[in-house]
Amino acid sequence: MRVALLQYPVLWANREENLRLTCERIRAIAGQAEVALLPEMFTTGFCTDQPELAETVDGETMRTLQSLADECNMAIAGSFICKEESDGRLYNRGFFVKPFETPDFIDKRHLYAHGGEDLFFTPGNSRKVVEYLGVKFRLLICYDLRFPVWARQEKENLYDVLLVCANWPEVRIAYWDALIAARATENQCYIAAVNIIGEDAMDLHYNGHSIAYDSYLNPLAVFEDDEMGTKIAEFDIDRLQHFRDVLPLWKDQDEFTI
Repeated sequence: MRVALLQYPVLWANREENLRLTCERIRAIAGQAEVALLPEMFTTGFCTDQPELAETVDGETMRTLQSLADECNMAIAGSFICKEESDGRLYNRGFFVKPFETPDFIDKRHLYAHGGEDLFFTPGNSRKVVEYLGVKFRLLICYDLRFPVWARQEKENLYDVLLVCANWPEVRIAYWDALIAARATENQCYIAAVNIIGEDAMDLHYNGHSIAYDSYLNPLAVFEDDEMGTKIAEFDIDRLQHFRDVLPLWKDQDEFTI
């Protein structure tokens, strides 16, 4: 399973241009990966106080991504600002768009109050696992990474790959580095985590540090400070299963309920 990590700047509140650039970047790697991972709120940046940027699940962003997934025969994951037609509520909504299939959606659970996200958005409550090409994925959205119980494997390893999409500023990047490694370790899984680079309208700088690890914490794709580009990590699921069979840590874990 090959996962492409796309680390680029996101233009603040510019849906059309961000979407156009994303299409260019994914088309450029067609045939090279099975999954493309985009950052959190990839069409807008972390615009928590601009509800006019929200779209429904059948809006331009999701229609474009579905067409792109079909064209490139590649699944696409990330998040966008979503508005529910039924009640008008806003969500930081994660997506996993498969070619020629109905998309899966996973809403951000932990809203970042320091950034005002909780004032406009509704938290999610689904710990959905998505299966694609025989591989099981979980998606976390930025601040969710800080909460290990939300990411925790349940009995018998329900997922193989943990995907993380984020807007995580440089001032707290040391936590990002540590938390990614911790989530991969405690869950005996592969992990791919994508952050942005550049500046936002709040004068925060983002320096990336997107990375992918295997279950032994070997880095499979690494981005340096402020590096722009796309890198592809290859995940050997058979090797992962062998590791879990030899060292079945899940049998000793504490039970919990969310």
